[in-house]
Amino acid sequence: QVQLVESGGGLAQAGGSLRLSCAASGRTFSRYAMGWFRQAPGKERKFVAIISRTGGSTTYTDSVKGRFTISRDNAKNTVYLQMNDLKPEDTAVYYCAADLLGSEYSISVEEYDYWGQGTQVTVSS
Repeated sequence: QVQLVESGGGLAQAGGSLRLSCAASGRTFSRYAMGWFRQAPGKERKFVAIISRTGGSTTYTDSVKGRFTISRDNAKNTVYLQMNDLKPEDTAVYYCAADLLGSEYSISVEEYDYWGQGTQVTVSS
């Protein structure tokens, strides 16, 4: 069992930055590919960024490439999402998720075993 707790969401102006963190419980964090997903009101939950178990490989959705960076610290059981140059269309609830033995190609919601409670990110224009 893995518990995920996100933090770092909030309100930002367009062009600003936020850093999300996701702390995981347990001693097997390095066995999980980790992903950040987001869900805007009335829309499906979609992947934003994925990082492999070692942190050596990442995948980003096209709309955030060059602006967002996913990273992880396996010693601290934590995954991060640095979000720069934020845009109003980035407004959503952001979730972190863990996929046991997954990879940087695990972009589908259905592949993930554990989810955090979500953190709201609101970007004003």
